Amino acid sequence: MHNLSKSCKLIKFTPVVSISEEASAFLEETFDVVAINYTDDGLEEYVGYAPLDFDEKAFINNIKKINQSLPEFHTEILENKNWLKENVIRFAPFEIGDFMIYGIHETSCPTTSKIPVQVYAATAFGSEHQTTKMCLQAISELHKKIPTPQKILDMGTGSGILSIAAAKIWQTMPQIISADIDPESVDVTANNAITNNVEKSISAILSNGYSNPKIKNNRPYDLIFANILANPLKMMSESAYKSLADNGCYLISGFIDNQEQDIVKHHQKRGFKLVKLYKLENWRAALLQK
Repeated sequence: MHNLSKSCKLIKFTPVVSISEEASAFLEETFDVVAINYTDDGLEEYVGYAPLDFDEKAFINNIKKINQSLPEFHTEILENKNWLKENVIRFAPFEIGDFMIYGIHETSCPTTSKIPVQVYAATAFGSEHQTTKMCLQAISELHKKIPTPQKILDMGTGSGILSIAAAKIWQTMPQIISADIDPESVDVTANNAITNNVEKSISAILSNGYSNPKIKNNRPYDLIFANILANPLKMMSESAYKSLADNGCYLISGFIDNQEQDIVKHHQKRGFKLVKLYKLENWRAALLQK
């Protein structure tokens, strides 16, 4: 994993609907790691991790130089001997669908008749978020209804939890590409795959959307997951459609109730059919088919 073992500065931005692609790329180039957290009303909260000598004035001047604007931010000092270990989210184990999800901090799996999935999760990886729970429920239902998928793409894999769940529930071990724009997510997914003994089924890769040639070379996919956010879902809808096999399924999440109609209609215009809509609090997931 990447070295975040030293103390660092945490730069937290005010949650917003979205920022421009140029501003997002600027953040990726500026910080060691950039995380995007979800607020309960669907806003994006960007968080950057930087060295202790991070220069706020230079940062602001550099934003102006590229004619971009960013939300207001404040900085905190994050003092940890080991960032990755100390910032583990110690979420309580939970059952959803056919799965038992529990954290890497647990010494053993709780007693269960369900499929165990153990994950490392930190602030950047939403392993117990409502959207993840809906996707796990959908995967459980898909397992009972569709033929065993041979190729799966997990776009915006985060902790790799959906990839691991799929590899475990379809025991023929489908070949899964787990892609993310964040190098930390790629590392975490690869490590979580090893923890769950499914590393032979999962290939964790760095990719900005569908840009990595491995994604194109491996298509068509029988099943694609995209638990990301509303705007990226719309931006990637055409690529997702082209990447799916005929009658393939596309499971999307990361949007809220007042974005539901816009997201569904957008994908229907691309040629997708709505199979089922999932609701958990104000978050939504949709199962689509080509």
